[in-house]
Amino acid sequence: MEKKLDKKRYRVFQIGILILMLAAIRFFEEDIFYDPLIVFFKSDYLLGIIPPMNMAELMINLTIRYFLNTGISLAIIYLSFKDAGILKFSTILYSILYVLATFIFIFLVLNMEKEHYLALFYVRRFLIHPLFLLILLPAFYYYKLKEHN
Repeated sequence: MEKKLDKKRYRVFQIGILILMLAAIRFFEEDIFYDPLIVFFKSDYLLGIIPPMNMAELMINLTIRYFLNTGISLAIIYLSFKDAGILKFSTILYSILYVLATFIFIFLVLNMEKEHYLALFYVRRFLIHPLFLLILLPAFYYYKLKEHN
């Protein structure tokens, strides 16, 4: 019984470290990643003009950040449920989200009009923040509860 409790504590500790890694990515985002939209969206962006940007460099940095967050998020999901099926399903969902969000992001940037700024803000947010993790964890928890009943 005590060994099982130690394993659970160790798993919670591992998840805590992974959450700190996600927080570090967010905290140091301006130092680590090229993203002129960070400053743009911190200002009164609905009245502004989108800043000039190197689209290739921006996409490379968004992709790196997305996959860093995704790898950490998948590790959290796996440690939370210890289920290879859930991990595989999550990986597929993250892949689909990346393709769709990237396509929409590029479209919005290339066809930028002021009325699309808010859409760009939210699509970019899904690419650079681990929001999908906040959706999947409760969904899988509920699934596991239903599976046991």
